[in-house]
Amino acid sequence: MGSFSLVHLELDDTTGWAVRRGDTLSMLPLGLDSLLGMPLADARAVVETATGPGPTGTPRHLPAIDRQEVWAAGVTYLRSRDGRMEESVDGSPYDRVYTAERPELFFKSLPHRVVGDGEAVGIRADSAWNVPEAELGLVVNSAGEIFGYLVGNDMSSRSIEGENLLYLPQAKVYDRACALGSSIVPIWEAPDAPWGISLAIRRDGVEVFSGTTSTSSIVREFADLASWLVLAMDFPEGAVLLTGTGIVPEADFTLKAGDVIRIVIDGIGELSNPVVTVGRPTIRSEERA
Repeated sequence: MGSFSLVHLELDDTTGWAVRRGDTLSMLPLGLDSLLGMPLADARAVVETATGPGPTGTPRHLPAIDRQEVWAAGVTYLRSRDGRMEESVDGSPYDRVYTAERPELFFKSLPHRVVGDGEAVGIRADSAWNVPEAELGLVVNSAGEIFGYLVGNDMSSRSIEGENLLYLPQAKVYDRACALGSSIVPIWEAPDAPWGISLAIRRDGVEVFSGTTSTSSIVREFADLASWLVLAMDFPEGAVLLTGTGIVPEADFTLKAGDVIRIVIDGIGELSNPVVTVGRPTIRSEERA
């Protein structure tokens, strides 16, 4: 994790944002909503000059988000394209979008549905094939500039999406389907890219999957993805944009309740979440009769 980052804290039923410099916390005079409403240079000045006292007591770390919507990009890595084609009845749209000028962007989560580090992520009860997606998140300001980076998990139902492309929202958007790390590394403090990304899944204390990739394998530029997001939408308080995954478990793997997912992005942060089942099984037509 970077030695300089912004963290979202809760203490005694109040919340606030702080700058973390190593082991030292300095409270910010305003929140992420306000910072992302400013030009990047002005927000940087606020962050770098933060000298407020740290919180008293032991605060709880919250997901690094205020009122920002979370969006996501798909098919930005070759492995993601191959995985989508593998699961789909007709994989040709994924092949075409991988090389198209316009990226695939989709809505992922409202802020109140985002879970943080240590909180449970969900797999749908009506899906038999579920995976995590370890992703770098861009924190984008109201002008479409990249303010910083964080760690994200775009939980996905491969069986639902693979059945029909029109089911993508159900495969991607549900309770506990989005996890974000507890810190944001500002763009001016981030180490030079590319960054390694690792994903590990443990079941009953035993590692059952591990994989690695690098942001060097992404086919899109980060600034280009951000520019498409704000092309026809205003985000007065900014947004979070997940940039896609380059780690896709093989077709014979699916998550189970009780698994623990750990994602690490070099120099940016880490995220760990247990898995629970959400929702209920599908009621088949014959069961309704």
